[in-house]
Amino acid sequence: MGRVINKVAIITGAASGLGRADAIKLSDEGAKLVLTDINVQEGKLVANECKNEALFFEQDVRQENSWPDLIKTTVSEFGKLDVLVNNAGIAPIGNIESTTTDQWHDILKVNLDSVFFGCRAAIPEMSKSGGGSIINMSSTTALVGLSPYLAYSAAKGGIRSMTKSIAMYCLEQKNNIRCNSIHPGSIFTPMVDNALQALADIKLMEQDDPEATRKAMGIGETSDVANLVLFLASDESKHINGAELVIDNGATAGDVSG
Repeated sequence: MGRVINKVAIITGAASGLGRADAIKLSDEGAKLVLTDINVQEGKLVANECKNEALFFEQDVRQENSWPDLIKTTVSEFGKLDVLVNNAGIAPIGNIESTTTDQWHDILKVNLDSVFFGCRAAIPEMSKSGGGSIINMSSTTALVGLSPYLAYSAAKGGIRSMTKSIAMYCLEQKNNIRCNSIHPGSIFTPMVDNALQALADIKLMEQDDPEATRKAMGIGETSDVANLVLFLASDESKHINGAELVIDNGATAGDVSG
């Protein structure tokens, strides 16, 4: 317990799924949190679930001008910023032929532009606090081809490269800020549940044994990712910087069909 005690963290997309799991885990380990989402009702419920101090900030991460206000609120409430978890994301289905221009731009705004805005806004304040950890949620779609998720894959690939560029910049600046990306495979979240229904007509929670089905399909739990977020947020990972950390139980490691 207390692995991130007294650290101040912002988590975007915190109302459900991975963001909610990250919030609960970091709070359990002592962090003070600012949680953001467009889902106000669920976001406030998550903040209330947290054992440690947590406040909810309504935010559309696509809006550039929301970020200075978020940073200002965080520092005003808690005095500093140590950790930023850029988690907010959407994953509408669409391949190269079916994706419209509007869909393309909206998916990139939510998944990629927001990470740029967040990192740019957070770095000056983290520098004042003596350093920090930026954790960008990417995906295994940044590493392998997945035809139904064209724009999502492009955005997550952009996060992968941007993370490395930011890590190198922070090293040059000697500001003690680390920036890493996490690349989950299939994790049981509302997003993945919707994808299973749309692409495979599988309703996981309606199976006779949902947990056994989840394991058989190689789908991980949100706690698997939250544990990695906790590690990267903590000082235990002080020498990990510019890394892409895959968490998919070997799904992208090679072909195991034979």
